[in-house]
Amino acid sequence: MEASATAAKPVLRVAAICGSIRKGSWHRGLIRAAAEVCEESIPGLRIDDVDVADLPMLNTDLETDGGRGFPPAVEAFRARVRDADCFLFASPEYNYSITSPLKNALDWASRGVNLWADKPGAIVCAGANFGGGRSSYHLRQVGVFLDIHFINKPELFVWAFYEPDKYFDGDGNLIHAETRERLKQVLLSLQAFTLRLQKKD
Repeated sequence: MEASATAAKPVLRVAAICGSIRKGSWHRGLIRAAAEVCEESIPGLRIDDVDVADLPMLNTDLETDGGRGFPPAVEAFRARVRDADCFLFASPEYNYSITSPLKNALDWASRGVNLWADKPGAIVCAGANFGGGRSSYHLRQVGVFLDIHFINKPELFVWAFYEPDKYFDGDGNLIHAETRERLKQVLLSLQAFTLRLQKKD
């Protein structure tokens, strides 16, 4: 057998970041579903659910060593962003924009060395009549400065606000088979795009 045929497929680390810190959040449910989908049918992807709830609000007074040192929770978060091959953002829409916990996380990992730079990302949202789409597009705008390379398609906006029981159970777990399949397609696109960018390095 040729070496290329026996070579192990690379396992990509996906740092999955939820913009909501609420326990029963639909967006946490989307990340849990993404982890299940990867375990079931995308062996080349591994979801690392990165919790941002313990991050202090951005305050440069907390930095040390001339801006190179950070509080322990921030250091731990930055390490997981640094170690990731790509990102999955589950981004709720608040007031036509992204949430403060998500923006805070984006800001902390961009201080000093921008750890987001030149890595691919994907966005999934759930919400009302636009399914959280405005937050997705605002996050893309922030990603321009951070040099996050977002996949363009497919997009996943879950119109769950008016029929929540159709899409999620009482604990925020995704129960809608069609949405689960759409989520899988997002993950496959993220995987393919990440591998393509890594080959260019």
